[in-house]
Amino acid sequence: MRVAIGADHAGFHLKEDVAKALRKLGQDVLDLGTYRAEPSDDYPDFARAVGQAIVDGQADRGILICGSGVGVSVAANKIPGIRAAICHDTYSAHQGVEHDDMNVLVLGSRIIGTELAHELVRAFLGAQFTGEERHLRRLAKVKAIEDQFLRTE
Repeated sequence: MRVAIGADHAGFHLKEDVAKALRKLGQDVLDLGTYRAEPSDDYPDFARAVGQAIVDGQADRGILICGSGVGVSVAANKIPGIRAAICHDTYSAHQGVEHDDMNVLVLGSRIIGTELAHELVRAFLGAQFTGEERHLRRLAKVKAIEDQFLRTE
């Protein structure tokens, strides 16, 4: 699986650690920055880069990290086709994929530690969308909302 990963300066250290752990798990990692911990960047840039990599087919899933997880989550979810969620428990990390076809895991580096981040990533990457009728129906409704607002622009 190819995983795009990105973070702002607040998430830099956790991103570096998670990327290293992903490589150890045999994942193909597309690191889209930031490449430093100094606060000279903005989280929407990394949310856009990771989301775009998924939409363009350069990555299967994404991981985004900022201080709380809120900023990158909000920004990533503006991209049609991206379903990003902040997960700070393993149930949400796998259930979000299984039921909601979540394709971007969002982590708050100031909220969780390294070991929990590793558990969340494993749960996220190990999960598969069930494709059950009720989940497909709900995703179609989400897509209809996206389409409605795209047409108004």
